[in-house]
Amino acid sequence: MSATVDELTIEYVEDGVTTIKQLDKKILSKGAWATIIFRYQEWDRKTEGYGADKYSIRRYQKRNDQYFQKSKFNISSKDQAQKIIEALNLWMAEEA
Repeated sequence: MSATVDELTIEYVEDGVTTIKQLDKKILSKGAWATIIFRYQEWDRKTEGYGADKYSIRRYQKRNDQYFQKSKFNISSKDQAQKIIEALNLWMAEEA
C-alpha cells in the first residue's frame, strides 16, 4: 500500500507485462479519505496491444499511515464519461 496520495496508482504488472497502464490521475480530495480519478488502458493479450482509454474513480481511506482502497467506480466507455460530464455540467449550471 501507499503512505501518500501521490504514491497511489492503478498500474499493474503481471509476468513482466504492464496489464493496466496508468496514463494520468487527478487527485480530487486528500486527507483521511482520498478520492482520485485515473485514466488508464488495459493490455489485450489477443491483439498484444492496449485498448481504448478507460477511467476509474477510486476512494481510499488512510489507516495506520497507509491508504487502503475502499470503493471504485469504473467508467466503461467514452460515451458514459461524456454523459457523466453532461449531467454534472447541467446540475452545476442550475446551481449558478
